[in-house]
Amino acid sequence: MAEQAQATDSGPRPLVPFLKLGASPHLEGQKCTCGAIFLDPKRIACSKCGTAGSLKPVQLSNKGKVYVFSVVHQSFPGIKTPYMTAIVDLPEGVSVRSTLVDLDPLEAQKNPGKVFDLPVELVTSVVAKDREGHEVVGFQYKPSR
Repeated sequence: MAEQAQATDSGPRPLVPFLKLGASPHLEGQKCTCGAIFLDPKRIACSKCGTAGSLKPVQLSNKGKVYVFSVVHQSFPGIKTPYMTAIVDLPEGVSVRSTLVDLDPLEAQKNPGKVFDLPVELVTSVVAKDREGHEVVGFQYKPSR
């Protein structure tokens, strides 16, 4: 029976490829020479100017503002509801979908004006373990204090 290779890196794994872990977790975009920024790390060409091979990694801000949000009342078994999901606009011009934490979803539903344009900051947390037992880390946004 063949033996499986052991991974040399036993640290946590990001849930999405554009989440960079470490001392200061952050999102990483791809920036074109024309200034357009994209989250897709496998993108090979700019959809704004059409240039191929011009994308370079760029660290995105950990702060943003809620553009729009939704309160989710039904989900898959094992996922606690209600919770909030949102589109967060980052200062670099990129928008990202994420969960909002540290807010009362029912209160936000009653007073939505308090959530739109709310300043938020990126936080990370362990969301699962993979088959090899490594922690899987996701990102969310919480109100900036």
